[in-house]
Amino acid sequence: MKKDVRILLVGEPRVGKTSLIMSLVSEEFPDEVPSRAEEITIPGDVTPERVPTHIVDYSESEQTDEQLYNEISRANVICIVYAVNNKNSIDKVTNHWIPLINERTDKDSRIPLILVGNKSDLLDYSSMETVLPIMNQYSEIETCVECSAKNLKNISELFYYAQKAVLHPTGPLYCPEDKELKPACVKALTRIFKISDLDNDGILNDGELNFFQRTCFHIPLAPQALEDVKNVVRKNVHDGVSGNGLTLKGFLFLHTLFIQRGRHETTWTVLRRFGYDDDLELTPEYLFPQLKVPVDCTTELNHHAYLFLQSMFDKHDQDRDCALSPEELKDLFKVFPYMPWGPDVHNTVCTNDRGWITYQGFLSQWTLTTYLDVQRCLEYLGYLGYSILTEQESQATAVTVTRDKKIDLHKRQTQRSVFRCNVIGSRGCGKSGVLQAHLGRNLLRQKRIQEEHKSYYAINTVYVYGQEKYLLLHHVTECEALSAADTACDVVCLVYDITNPKSFEYCARIFKQHFMDSRTPCLIVAAKSDLHEVKQESSVSPADFCKKHKMPPPQAFTCNTADNPSREIFIKMTTMSMYPHARLRCLCTCNRCTYCLCQNLLHSDLLQAVKNKLFTSIVNRLRAWVDVLGESLMTDAESSLGHQVHPVSHMEHSIFMESSAPPTVEVARHMSQAELKGSTFWLRASFGATIFAVLGFAMYKALLKQR
Repeated sequence: MKKDVRILLVGEPRVGKTSLIMSLVSEEFPDEVPSRAEEITIPGDVTPERVPTHIVDYSESEQTDEQLYNEISRANVICIVYAVNNKNSIDKVTNHWIPLINERTDKDSRIPLILVGNKSDLLDYSSMETVLPIMNQYSEIETCVECSAKNLKNISELFYYAQKAVLHPTGPLYCPEDKELKPACVKALTRIFKISDLDNDGILNDGELNFFQRTCFHIPLAPQALEDVKNVVRKNVHDGVSGNGLTLKGFLFLHTLFIQRGRHETTWTVLRRFGYDDDLELTPEYLFPQLKVPVDCTTELNHHAYLFLQSMFDKHDQDRDCALSPEELKDLFKVFPYMPWGPDVHNTVCTNDRGWITYQGFLSQWTLTTYLDVQRCLEYLGYLGYSILTEQESQATAVTVTRDKKIDLHKRQTQRSVFRCNVIGSRGCGKSGVLQAHLGRNLLRQKRIQEEHKSYYAINTVYVYGQEKYLLLHHVTECEALSAADTACDVVCLVYDITNPKSFEYCARIFKQHFMDSRTPCLIVAAKSDLHEVKQESSVSPADFCKKHKMPPPQAFTCNTADNPSREIFIKMTTMSMYPHARLRCLCTCNRCTYCLCQNLLHSDLLQAVKNKLFTSIVNRLRAWVDVLGESLMTDAESSLGHQVHPVSHMEHSIFMESSAPPTVEVARHMSQAELKGSTFWLRASFGATIFAVLGFAMYKALLKQR
């Protein structure tokens, strides 16, 4: 809605333009009327629409044509005033003023006009029949008002209609010649009807009508009022009511009736509540609410967004087969101005045997859009009416911005649910097969994919330690120098073809150039493992390469199976993304069994650090004991023991030494016993903590299986 309204009054001299303004302000007819009134601003808190209003007068005797043209260009609405008892002033409306205004305004955005017949107190009859042909001739004329500045008749109504013509214009909504809604208005109201039809049965029942009423006007309708509305529709439209509910045809008829009766504000209130501007386009503020995403942060849908999307899926899955057919998908996107998903979406997410997007694939595609292009996701949610149906301020409340990845690495934990894996390898090594296997498709199903419908992304859910996560695979095209976008990910999958002797060399070169010194975990996948393996023409074998760079061993993989390909490598990738600091080495690659949990714990950085500290401590204590024992054998047993002992620090160990003379064998024996007792304590504590942790993980896994 506009922030303010500027009303310009024009007309022939002495028709009462200035008198109308002064009567409005002073609420009485002025004794002396100046030739022109100064510009008046009415505060928004005293106007019906709560919008500041500026009223501008025009005087031919005091202003030039250039000043008039300037005021016309600045005005939001123009009132053409004529005297009802002066035929010449009425003729000037069509002979002079309307052509002049149209010449100074754009044809596609005409300024609304209001005809004002002043001095109605001088006639005993109405002059409306005289100006009615003029109103029918010019569509930009909103209405005609007869008033009297002397008797204060319809003065407030005049300026109310002028304000209303700006804030609630008829032009975009209704065609007076055809007496029906314009196509753009029908399209907007149809979208509103589909959003409000919560069960997608083509009928607004009483509950849906009341929800619509509360959403737009904040007041529910009484049961009798609902019946009255439906009775009006029944009398005028044959199929406007069906099953005691309002059809789309009846819904459109109601708004036509509102406009015909001069209640444009009702329709405009509905349109603006659903995000439309004066041109019946969804506003940028509605489609793209502000959402700040810092660098190294990602965007994910939250729990409320997934619940909303689940309701959208259920609403359009009419046959309840947990998949959206092409017709159901088309019906879902009828509230969009275009089809947002192309044919490649069927190769990006999970589908059923008929190629229809499943419930899991539906949520995965929305997750992918949110991760890659959050602004587009906000736009899509806006088309679906997220903020209206969930009664939220905007669809930005559906998105969670994750914290900086550096903080996750520092704290060694993450709350993220979506992890990105860049799949890198030489041409023909099997990267596309890895992506499609992530969606559960074997080689036979992959061969049916058309070349123009291939996708460079694949996203699906993966369960790690009982938690559902999304793993997003990105196919990186082969090149010698990767871009920053190609290396920005949570885990890297380096794929080589075991049947191509030159395939691994590319993976090794890419790893050394981009990932050897980074903190991004890498996994090497030996693709086409069902075929005969050849020796790689590389300075080091894949297994030795992984061992040298402290990576998991190469993972054998094939999608040439009768059933769904194995998902072990995808669980491994997701686990490495969640715990990039742990350097997990799961022997059976399932990451779910108790054995794997124990192995990962034993090879974790924390336990390795404890083991190293314990080993260093024992070695240092043994060195100290040997040094003390050697010195004691070389000293005199009768040396004085009265000197004070003080501690001395050392880079690798610390022992207690005498200030002036070496200790005796007895003192050394007591000291060595104390040191060994301390070492034994720490040895027992570390061993006990390890056993406790292993048992704890085993109990957790057992409870998880019971659930």
